[in-house]
Amino acid sequence: MAVHQSTHRGSGFRLPSFRRDGAVSAPGSVEAGALTARACVFASARVLMGFVFLWAFLDKTFGFGYATASGKGWVDGGSPTEGFLGHVAVGPMESTFHSWAGAVWADWLFMLGLLGIGLALTAGVALRLAAFAGTVMMALMWVAEWPPAKHLSDGSASMSTNPFADYHVVYAVVLIALAAVSAGNVFGLGRLWARLPIVRDHAWLR
Repeated sequence: MAVHQSTHRGSGFRLPSFRRDGAVSAPGSVEAGALTARACVFASARVLMGFVFLWAFLDKTFGFGYATASGKGWVDGGSPTEGFLGHVAVGPMESTFHSWAGAVWADWLFMLGLLGIGLALTAGVALRLAAFAGTVMMALMWVAEWPPAKHLSDGSASMSTNPFADYHVVYAVVLIALAAVSAGNVFGLGRLWARLPIVRDHAWLR
């Protein structure tokens, strides 16, 4: 006697998704405008990443006494790039970064990058552009710190904790992931942004 197995398979544990009207949709279903657990996690990551960039901009601008000492902010005449780039002591671009340190164009480009990326992430708009700009920025900072090196130019230990996967790489991957999943559509202005005619005609602006 043949035995027929049931075609129904257990789907395992899944988090339910919650629609904006408060109703709970069935696990695995797709609802227009649904607030799934995954969407909420990505939206939260987007806002937190936005704050990382915005805080760096604000601290370097006003000198809150964290990474930038009080009275050394950009508004006080300090340079946002001189301290970091001027002290690069390892890597193939060491001399290049030294020549960039404190340059007006470098200060403006760096600060506008921090502000633009931070605002885009926080608002949930232009995530593809933000991901590209942020990845370039993280790549340059990674090269400046050059984690693969065990020793600095003077022979002292670099104190690198990982030769590849430091936080710059992690940040870059997160930025790309946020753009790939359109993380600005939840708790952000991503949907409104995507409806703008110029954005519809130029997908790279999404």
